Amino acid sequence: MQRYHHTQFANTRRLRDLKKAAGSVISVCIPTLNEAASIGRIVQTICSAFVDETPLVDEVLVIDSGSDDETRDIAANAGARVLISAEIVPETGTHTGKGENLWKALHAAKGDIICYLDGDVENFHPGYVAGLIGPLLERAEIEYVKAYYERPLVNGDLAHANGGGRVSEILVRPFISMFYPELAGILQPLSGEYAARRNLLESLPFPTGYGVEIAHLIDLLQMGKLDCLAQTDLACRVHRNRADGDLGDTAFAILRVMLRRMERDGKISLSEPPTELHQRWLIDEGGVEAVLKNIPEPERPPIRPV
Repeated sequence: MQRYHHTQFANTRRLRDLKKAAGSVISVCIPTLNEAASIGRIVQTICSAFVDETPLVDEVLVIDSGSDDETRDIAANAGARVLISAEIVPETGTHTGKGENLWKALHAAKGDIICYLDGDVENFHPGYVAGLIGPLLERAEIEYVKAYYERPLVNGDLAHANGGGRVSEILVRPFISMFYPELAGILQPLSGEYAARRNLLESLPFPTGYGVEIAHLIDLLQMGKLDCLAQTDLACRVHRNRADGDLGDTAFAILRVMLRRMERDGKISLSEPPTELHQRWLIDEGGVEAVLKNIPEPERPPIRPV
């Protein structure tokens, strides 16, 4: 699997020429929920580098889940087209979750190349876009480009260079090693930054929550598309680190998605459907409190099944 570094695509005029020769349209899509602290800088950086300085990106879409902060206003003022997820193809209903926003983005975006970015990155730089779309513009046989990076764990003034990505390290990498070892070469299986050709994305189902990234990788493997994947080093990704309880909810959603695919692929046989109820405990000076959350993690079907 080909690996790149984002600096290999620093010549944005060359990327513009490749895009023009291919007749491509590029859409950058960012799912958000209460990202007022970071979304403005991300959108401004994209628009400055790839709209104003070098016309490369045709649209920046922010697909919002219903933020109750200033995310939408900040994104719009920075140059994005802001859409509310529930209002895109409303006849299909709506779910809350990252994967839902990504699926809805496919309905709203006009590009034949889609670049997905997370909205909480604190050290965003132009390489996030150039490094992901560059391989697609450079090589026709590449269809899906996944980011990897150093993920520090930041706690106040303290930072641990490789302490981030806890769900990846504790859940997803062991799972891949056991059941889908062909994917072991994917350095950041849960990275939220990736770019792909529309026709490929439209052939994939989208879990509506945090299971969407691992679902894509397993499904691409089963489709025989592993040779069409590439990875780009974006150097370092700093974002807000979530509490262990929140990460537990994320892991629960991802586990549901992985179990479905394991059963589909004949790797396990479940005697009954797994529960949707995630049960955990909050233990502090006040005592012990049960924390219960329903996490069904439904899936959106492919827009254009193969």
